[in-house]
Amino acid sequence: MTFRELCTKEVVQLKDGACLGRVDDLELDEASARIESLLLLGRPRLLGRDETLTIPWADIERIGLDAILVRTDIPAAPPSRGGLLDKLRQWLNG
Repeated sequence: MTFRELCTKEVVQLKDGACLGRVDDLELDEASARIESLLLLGRPRLLGRDETLTIPWADIERIGLDAILVRTDIPAAPPSRGGLLDKLRQWLNG
């Protein structure tokens, strides 16, 4: 399987059946040239991105034809930082 083929597969969490996205990058161990983890970039935001999700290779249960099944927990949503969108919502809601 090529990296490009790996990137076409949906990453699905087994616990909740949640679609986490698609693989954007890999982390390699320089000494052994083995894949250490899959990286899924966070969703784009007005200024930047959400945090990148790192899935250790050991958490991969199966790589199928259409999906990669993982046992990784979904990270909790970060608390609001009072950014521009939050201030705009507050202003609009009075």
